[in-house]
Amino acid sequence: DRLHGRQKGRSPRYSKQDDDRHLPFIRELCEARAANGYRRITARLNRLLAANDERVNHKRVYRLMKQDGLLLPRYTGRPQERCHNGQVITLKPDLRWCSDGFEIRCWNKEVVRVAFSLDCCDRELMRYVATTGGITGEMIQDLLLESLEYRFGQSERVPHPLEWLTDNGSCYIAKETRTFASSLGFVVCTTPVRSPQSNGMAEAFVKTFKRDYVYLNDLPDAATVMARLPEWIEDYNRSHPHKGLKMKSPWEYRAELASNE
Repeated sequence: DRLHGRQKGRSPRYSKQDDDRHLPFIRELCEARAANGYRRITARLNRLLAANDERVNHKRVYRLMKQDGLLLPRYTGRPQERCHNGQVITLKPDLRWCSDGFEIRCWNKEVVRVAFSLDCCDRELMRYVATTGGITGEMIQDLLLESLEYRFGQSERVPHPLEWLTDNGSCYIAKETRTFASSLGFVVCTTPVRSPQSNGMAEAFVKTFKRDYVYLNDLPDAATVMARLPEWIEDYNRSHPHKGLKMKSPWEYRAELASNE
């Protein structure tokens, strides 16, 4: 048919019954994941369909979501940003870790401050610290040690050179923190002044975490938020699809790597 011109109509494999069968799942996913666009909804739907050895194309999901009014509003803001042409992502895990901090403002005016460690390849949030006070250098040192033990067991040093990428926050650039990181074998790296894009993966995680978890849940007080953090972080690691990981979650990606070794 293609030799005689463009195909008309839908592929012979198209089935209206499949649309009717998939739409309730799509509606349920959109209700549970209100901040997810059609590509992430597609990834989550395909996880459900995998048990029956079935997959659905993202174009079909887009069409069904559009027909049902489930698409997210198109983002049109274009903030002026400083150009950043560097590359933060690595091709293998445990070559570069990044860290950043963010605030969660509760409805009763309390503030929860969180700092975390993230692998720049598989995007797993390895460890975090949280407090209603300020993030201190000692807390970052604890974060470093916990992340080291999480990935490499009871080791006193990383087994190979591993970059530790952060911004220039006082808790990161404190002499004691940098010395401690170096003693563990980390190559300490900080972003240029006024260039947060240089730590873009950590910045992207903060936006994702706030959009998909913080803004969609009740935040009555600090105690409630801190109690929910482990649940939100586990859900992110277990199920959040990443475009850079071919729409796999961090744990799915790591499991695939382990199975190929």
